[in-house]
Amino acid sequence: MEYLADFILFLAKTVTLIGGVVVLVALLTTIGQKARKMHKGHLEITHLNEHYEHLQADLKHALLDKAELKKEAKKQKEKAKLENKARKNEECEEKGKPRVFILNFHGDIKASAVKSLREEITAVLSLADKERDEVVIRLESGGGLVHSYGLAASQLKRIRDKGVKLTVTVDKVAASGGYMMACVANHIVAAPFAVLGSIGVMAQLPNVHRLLKKHDVDIELHTAGEFKRTLTVLGQNTEKGRQKFIQDMEDTHLLFKDFVKSEREVVDINQVSTGEIWYGQKALTLKLIDEISTSDEYIYRRVDEAVLVQVEYVMKKGVADKLGLAAESALDNALMKWWGRFNTSRFFS
Repeated sequence: MEYLADFILFLAKTVTLIGGVVVLVALLTTIGQKARKMHKGHLEITHLNEHYEHLQADLKHALLDKAELKKEAKKQKEKAKLENKARKNEECEEKGKPRVFILNFHGDIKASAVKSLREEITAVLSLADKERDEVVIRLESGGGLVHSYGLAASQLKRIRDKGVKLTVTVDKVAASGGYMMACVANHIVAAPFAVLGSIGVMAQLPNVHRLLKKHDVDIELHTAGEFKRTLTVLGQNTEKGRQKFIQDMEDTHLLFKDFVKSEREVVDINQVSTGEIWYGQKALTLKLIDEISTSDEYIYRRVDEAVLVQVEYVMKKGVADKLGLAAESALDNALMKWWGRFNTSRFFS
């Protein structure tokens, strides 16, 4: 009983601490929401052609002597004259350089970045020309919640459905839910040691029913609906509930496999849907990707032939907003780690 008393005391302290943090977060969030009403989100546009030109110019000024710099300046002046002439000809033909719109997606367990991604895609699709433009998504994600990454993949499908070429580049990882997003693309590019695949589903939870029973602690769980709850942390699990839980995971895995197969018909879905991961070169052999390259290399090779535009949707935040979001994010991450270990929700990774 002493052990049980210590456990209950620890639990009470934990609940008190979490309750205090929740109240603090609620107050800060309320303040932040008032601030957000006055500060709407906006797009930040970066012209990468100019960025690359500045990098090159800085290096030349550091390495070339005066005579070489003078010669280079003359060369650049002639180049600018030719470009202006070409631009005028293009305007007469009502056709300019193709545009490459570059978006960044860094996925957490809830695919939170989809909030910005949906706005960025809406903005890009309002201008993109399906005959000549391209959207490049720099994607990094190890996966997460099924419904969250399902929404993120659906956002990318909007680009495909509009007929605009979609390329996904992966420098580090696009696994599980991350690969679910990537497979929507017309063209997938990955670095040699990027991690791809993990087409599978997982969930886990502990069960402390025997421990509670040993200390004469009863847990009552009432549900309306036979399978409203299949497995629990505190109650006694049944074989019937366990089998239903496994069947739900199998059904989710089947949906995942069907989605990948429909979006990327070249893959042998039975070979790649084992939950395994593969590095870039092996992923190319398995046709999970189309090309080995870093995102920087893929984008920079278009610098002379296309207008490179990086698009990012950001929210303007005040001090209270930042404090509220920081506290909310810290609490959310802690709770999601616990939820991921102990809940029966389905995960892609």
